[in-house]
Amino acid sequence: MVRTPSKPLTLEEFLKLPETKPASEYIDGEIIQKPMLQGKHSTIQGESVTAINAVVKAPHIARAFPELRCTFGGRSVVPDVSVFTWQRIPRDVNGEIANVFPFVPDWTIEILSPEQSQTKVTKNILHCLKHGTQMGWLIDPDEQTVFVYIGETVQLFDEPQQQLPVPAFTSEFKLTVADLFGWLLE
Repeated sequence: MVRTPSKPLTLEEFLKLPETKPASEYIDGEIIQKPMLQGKHSTIQGESVTAINAVVKAPHIARAFPELRCTFGGRSVVPDVSVFTWQRIPRDVNGEIANVFPFVPDWTIEILSPEQSQTKVTKNILHCLKHGTQMGWLIDPDEQTVFVYIGETVQLFDEPQQQLPVPAFTSEFKLTVADLFGWLLE
């Protein structure tokens, strides 16, 4: 759902609004509510966060977060999975993870929902890359395809045996196309 107020809101005004469920994003002056999670999307999102964190969290390399609001470059987006390297995770005065992440994630993962525009999701990934994200994934559960964005290149992964590329900081994390979509069978 897209909401364009009669008087456009600034990013600062948007950030003062109460959170919505599902989350709303602020993109180019518009408020766009993300679709409600469905089974495939939710499964892949949850398993991705768990699998990534199993490799990178304990050694303090990075951490994956589901549905985390990231505000940077004039936008406030909520990627399905945001991965931040350990040293870039904002902390509060107590050393705990901060509530506000005013930074671009190091790795952004989006999972396409049936009613979602692939173009809008791709634009979010490209915005992240423009502002410093190392890699973006766009996962399409219905097509069992993953588009991997690195800089200005896009690679397509749709063969079960293909290993998906990951950012260098997560080099120990291994996942094939079959592994990823196999989560839908468990």
